[in-house]
Parts: sequence; structure tokens; C-alpha cells
Amino acid sequence: MRGTPRGRTDRGRNPWLAAAVLAVALAVVVYGGFRLWHGAGERLAPAVIPRDADAAELLRPSLGARLHAIFSRSAAVRGSRPKLVALTFDDGPYPVTTPLLLQTLRDLRVPATFFLIGRDAEQFPDLARAVAADGDEIGDHTLTHPNLDQLSPAAVTSELRGGAASLRRIAPQPSESVLFRPPHGRFTLATIRAAQAAGFDTILWNDDPGDWRAVPPAALGDHVLRRATAPEILLLHDGRTATVAALPRIVARYRAAGYTFVTVGELLRRTTPAALNHPERRSLE
Repeated sequence: MRGTPRGRTDRGRNPWLAAAVLAVALAVVVYGGFRLWHGAGERLAPAVIPRDADAAELLRPSLGARLHAIFSRSAAVRGSRPKLVALTFDDGPYPVTTPLLLQTLRDLRVPATFFLIGRDAEQFPDLARAVAADGDEIGDHTLTHPNLDQLSPAAVTSELRGGAASLRRIAPQPSESVLFRPPHGRFTLATIRAAQAAGFDTILWNDDPGDWRAVPPAALGDHVLRRATAPEILLLHDGRTATVAALPRIVARYRAAGYTFVTVGELLRRTTPAALNHPERRSLE
């Protein structure tokens, strides 16, 4: 009796092996595609949403926009964007770190934009006035610093108008009624539309180095310099001594690269939302 050829037994096992290889390959492709898709969304995340912009278009990029972001190596032609950077500081004012931060900015001769919380400004009004007295810009970070993505549009409007009213009573500036940043970076399309209806430009950022965590000054500086853009809105936080300690190195490197420091308001006057939302990527390391 003729025995079963060895090759036939191997071929009997091959379909299972082929199926396993195919499944792994498919998983890799799906995962890679997801990473590309997610990365494209991050690249297209807006730094500013003007009050008259189509918020849905900015927050929900089209298929074409995502594909362009995936396959385009650069968001802008080299050298086509202005070298302008706005330092922004969320939260506060605080009784210890805010004076230290203001003194450091004075020593560096750098203007900044402070997004202050209305209730905190009411608690420390002299510090809010000190921000304005230094020539720095004040924006609205709401009245009580809630998670706006969990609030109704009416409640969002109340938070924005309440925060702006508190700031105007203490240290009045026009920017308090037009520049807004959502606490914790949490918002929905409905949040942005409520802000637009109340007359606010939503100011987000080009880089968040995560200084709200316990990040050493050197690591913070490395992150910021590695991910610089032109132009740029840099998200930082008051109340963090590591942030204050990192500023001299950060400022020096930006200046050495030819950047000019401006407030958010001046940045919006000297460039366009499109340039901010599609900046030129740079590294200052």
C-alpha cells in the first residue's frame, strides 16, 4: 500500500498557518492605518477657532484633509510662516508662583497671555491687576474652571460671561471678552459654538508640553524646543515652579532662532488663523 506523501500532510497544515499570517498582517495594517489616521487628526487639530469660523470643519477634518495630512511631509513651505511665538499661562493667579512668574517674564522682557480663572482673580485681585500692570494680556479661563464638555451650551455661556465679568471688574482689558481657553482642554463642538455665539475666539495651542504634570525643567525645555512651530501658541501653566525655571532657556533658544515673542492678541493681528492652524514645524534643539 502506497503511503501518504509527506507533502500532502504539510499542505494540510498550511492553510491554518497562512490564515494566522494573514490575520497578523491584517492586524498590523489596521493598527498602522489607525495610527496614521489618528496622527493626521492630531496634525489637523486647530490652535485657534475664530468666532466667525466654521467650527465643525475645523474640529472634524474631511477625509481629503486627513489623507493630505498623512501623505504630505510638511504643513507649510519652509520659511513661509512668521517666526512669532505667544507664551500662554493657564490658571491662577496664585499668591506665590504668579509673582515669581511675572518677575521672570520682566527679566526676560517677554510679554505673555494669562488665561485667568474668574473666581481665583476675585480671591487675589491684586495679582490679577499685577498681570495687567506688567503689560501682559488677560484672557478668559471661565468663572469656576469646570469641564465644559459636560455642560449645556447655556451653562458654558454662563461660565464664559461670568469669568469675563469678574476679570473686567478687577483688571479690565478688551481681551477678556474675546479670548477664551477651555479648562483642561476639554470641549465639544457645542462648547465652541456657544463660545462663538458669546463673541469669543477659542484659543487652543500648537504645543502642550504637559507642565501640569511633575515635569523637570530640563525635560520641559527639551520638549518645547523639539516641537517648536512657526508661528506658535505655547500652552504653559501658572503655579508651576518648573515652568518658571525652564523659561530662560526656552526664551533664549527661540530668540537665537529669530523668533519674536508676542501676546495672543498681537499674534492674531500679525498672522492668520490658517497659519496658526497649519504652522511650519521646526526644531530648536
